[in-house]
Amino acid sequence: MTQNPTLGYIGTGLMGTPMAGRLLAAGNKLVVWNRTAKKAQPLVDQGAIMGESAADVARQADIVFMCLTDTKAVEAAVFGPGGIAEGARKGAILVDFSSIQPEATRQMSARLMELTGMHWIDAPVSGGVPGAEAGTLAIMAGGDEEVFTRAEPFVLQMAARFTLMGPIGAGQTTKLCNQVIVGCTMAVLAEATRLATNAGVDASRLPEALAGGFADSKPLQLFVPRMVNAQHNPPLGHVYTMLKDLDSVCDLARSCTSPVPFTAMAAEQFRLLTVRGGEEADALEIYKLSAPSAL
Repeated sequence: MTQNPTLGYIGTGLMGTPMAGRLLAAGNKLVVWNRTAKKAQPLVDQGAIMGESAADVARQADIVFMCLTDTKAVEAAVFGPGGIAEGARKGAILVDFSSIQPEATRQMSARLMELTGMHWIDAPVSGGVPGAEAGTLAIMAGGDEEVFTRAEPFVLQMAARFTLMGPIGAGQTTKLCNQVIVGCTMAVLAEATRLATNAGVDASRLPEALAGGFADSKPLQLFVPRMVNAQHNPPLGHVYTMLKDLDSVCDLARSCTSPVPFTAMAAEQFRLLTVRGGEEADALEIYKLSAPSAL
């Protein structure tokens, strides 16, 4: 890999745009592509090069970063017509920030290596849009240590932590553990906030009152005010994404005989929110499910 490698970024949505923006701000040469081209235009306006396709990005870049919605989208971007595999070069690196199933990651990584010789690092992120904008994301990775080390300096331009958790798939598994905590916490905070409101307490003061105690947490401080004030635009994360991840947790748990009763209950609440509010609803609208006239 050259001393000043060309970087690529595929998937310039809620998370991808600010992450790619930080790569540009650090002075990197960056080639971008998104299925809907206009979503990548703000990055081009900042100095990025617009790729013609995912394959074109892979032809130009030494390290390709990717942030997509689900396993199906990742597979299409890598192996579909005009996908990364068509332009991949031996020894290049694909760093996948998407949150997808661990087994799918292992299968696609092996397939990409066999077809092209391109390495794969699975690197799902935690911290939401605010973390992407501030560069404070926590990123958990799976893959070869030498490949991880090559990508690390550039990932740390977008994140506060980049931790290698094991071989391919380990990053995705760690992200699912993260989502168990985040998804269940959202449900519990919604329950506590509704209880306070119904009992006549000013729920907006819960973060202040509980700060520093055992119940204090970053989610408490961030989520509760947004719930109470119905602050959902822009969303911190779509309910579709949370439900997809919690369902993946349940699938993984069945495969390794690990009980996840709280995750299963939280998943059903997010499923109900999907039915009532639509899959593009902010996941924090779970608070509305317990309102007197829900949604």
